[in-house]
Amino acid sequence: MLKKSYMFTNRNHPLKGIMATILGILSIVTLTITIYLSYMGGGVSSARYGAAALLAVIFMIIGIGLSAYCLIEKDNFKLFPILGLILNIAAAAILSLILYAGAYVS
Repeated sequence: MLKKSYMFTNRNHPLKGIMATILGILSIVTLTITIYLSYMGGGVSSARYGAAALLAVIFMIIGIGLSAYCLIEKDNFKLFPILGLILNIAAAAILSLILYAGAYVS
């Protein structure tokens, strides 16, 4: 028979990890909207789309840094730092595909 036991801890979700997750979501949404608007414009994009992509790159670099910092801290839950790292790496992969398509696909 298993006895129910509770473990009390003072671990918490780090705010920097939550911010990294939010930045990853913002990066993916920004890049997705940029791709969609460029597609709807017939492949002709303006400088605004480039500025939005640059802002997404800044977000993803900061998000990767915050995630890495939270992963080496002790006594924190790792859910949001890992989720933020995954989302920011996914945004970097999307950006890589955009750059590949722009350079090599005619």
